[in-house]
Amino acid sequence: MCGIIGYIGKKSALPIVVKGLEKMEYRGYDSLGVLAYNKSNNLLYFKKSTSRIKVFKSQITDSYYNLALGHTRWATHGRTSIKNAHPQFDCSKNIFVVHNGIIENFEELKKFLITRGHKFISQTDTEVIPHLIEENLKKEKNYQKAVSQSLKFLNGSFALVIFNRNEPDKLIGAKFSSPLILGISKDGFVLASDILAMNKNINKVVYLDDGEMVEINNSVFKILNFKNNQKVNKSLVDLKPEIFGKTKNSYEHFMLKEIKEESQAIKNTLRGRIFPLKGQIKIAGLETHKNNLRSINKIIITGCGSAYYAALFGKYLIEDLSGIETEALVASELRYKKFIYHQNTLIIAISQSGETADTLEVLKIAKKNKVLTMGIVNVVGSAISRLVDFGIYTYAGPEYAVASTKAFSSQLVALVLTTLYLAKENKKISQKELKNYLKELAKTPDYLNKIFSYSQEQKIKSLAKKYNHYKNFLYLGRKFNYPIALEGALKLKEISYIHAEGYPAGEMKHGPIALIDKNFPIVVIAPEDSLYEKIISNLEEIKARNGKIIALTTIGNKNLAKKVEEVIYVPKTLEILQPILLIAPLHLFAYYCAKFLKKDIDRPRNLAKSVTVE
Repeated sequence: MCGIIGYIGKKSALPIVVKGLEKMEYRGYDSLGVLAYNKSNNLLYFKKSTSRIKVFKSQITDSYYNLALGHTRWATHGRTSIKNAHPQFDCSKNIFVVHNGIIENFEELKKFLITRGHKFISQTDTEVIPHLIEENLKKEKNYQKAVSQSLKFLNGSFALVIFNRNEPDKLIGAKFSSPLILGISKDGFVLASDILAMNKNINKVVYLDDGEMVEINNSVFKILNFKNNQKVNKSLVDLKPEIFGKTKNSYEHFMLKEIKEESQAIKNTLRGRIFPLKGQIKIAGLETHKNNLRSINKIIITGCGSAYYAALFGKYLIEDLSGIETEALVASELRYKKFIYHQNTLIIAISQSGETADTLEVLKIAKKNKVLTMGIVNVVGSAISRLVDFGIYTYAGPEYAVASTKAFSSQLVALVLTTLYLAKENKKISQKELKNYLKELAKTPDYLNKIFSYSQEQKIKSLAKKYNHYKNFLYLGRKFNYPIALEGALKLKEISYIHAEGYPAGEMKHGPIALIDKNFPIVVIAPEDSLYEKIISNLEEIKARNGKIIALTTIGNKNLAKKVEEVIYVPKTLEILQPILLIAPLHLFAYYCAKFLKKDIDRPRNLAKSVTVE
């Protein structure tokens, strides 16, 4: 989950690495560190800190270095401290390593290395790596072979950038179950966890696969399989310049900017895929596997966090419209589940980053069992997008706030597209029905813009100011809106640290009702849909116990305001599309609660955006 980066080339290396760390801060921000080296005068610069990157930047030297590596940390092994910050190094302080991942057998390796005379100063699992390379150099003498030999001993996941002071013209990168990308320009090379960390001179990238190691030597690079030392030929991929548009513009926080971009994100997801006037839906990946999809009789949708809640929405949707049995399962549980994979099953993996470790492991298991796989991801070229048989890019654009907003909304839309395609192919909906769905789906971005109007936003802001002092919230929804209740509660606790739970409204009386009193606000998702009367019954049960209610309903519902303390209205649309509109006010409510509580909204404590470790 950490962010790692290395640069070697003609440019001044340290500013490039620090800028890359800044772009990857969402991956972890407990501590950070850099190493820079100038081979012409053998000058080494080494600095670690537990401050945030904006403070760290002001403390960095502006001297020229042709090589640098850096790390921004999300702590796993060892508390946040200078000693546990990366880069980690060997006894001689010649070999330096930055690492994203977890070395599962580090204790065993550490005990062995201690018997060989190595001294350890940190609590990290990473520190065994430079010591292991140092130990193997005693036998191998050849640096590259010593590195590849060391990598064979590591169990777990890792992306590494390695520098050896005795090999000052080289950077080595290695990957296994954690992301690592090589960026190439005429001025030099970048190795990084994330494509967003690439500098503007980079015009080509190589996505490293598991078991691969890249050695950069001056102006050339070679990629090897570190298990057999065989050379690997890789394709160069063009890097599109629009990924470098990281700016908050006039917004105070990235999260608010990204909430306001939900409308545009949905437009991007729909672009070129729906033709409402013709009643046509075209999704290239699904079209290619049309024959396979016709034989599917079971679908499993998986993800983690918000992506799992999107999966749950997809379950209700696909079963309701296409008639295919569907399960939504948390990836971190599914990967260990004793599961029978049938050939007529489709696995749909959802991930914003496309690098989520647990989701990737589920896909690897599915591939071994020859099961058809599909991805719904935002990041082009990510590990999941390269592993699955086909998929849908959401094209929501870069999301820098840790708490996902526009990516979640675009995942819901991608699932609607998938469902309509399957329902059409299975002849579960008529051409007239499909045309109606597509027409209304095309209006969704405009509906969202109405929710983001000044008056609506001010209403939600005032509610946040009124309710942010409460310590507990319950979010209730039914059917399609149950996942929205889960997502709304997650956002509130992620960024404001207020305890909140999402619950199926019908289950409230089976336990949570015991908690309800005047100090326990309830957010009730109550659009006028097929289960409206049922949710009203739940609402009455809350009122009978003096619970305070914030209700979300559809414009035109004049009766609900008489029953509750607060009402937020959203435009009315088709029942299956309503959740896409209902989540936006909940994202805004969470944002403003956190703002009034003066929380670090874009970088909430203990969290990282891309979870690439188990």
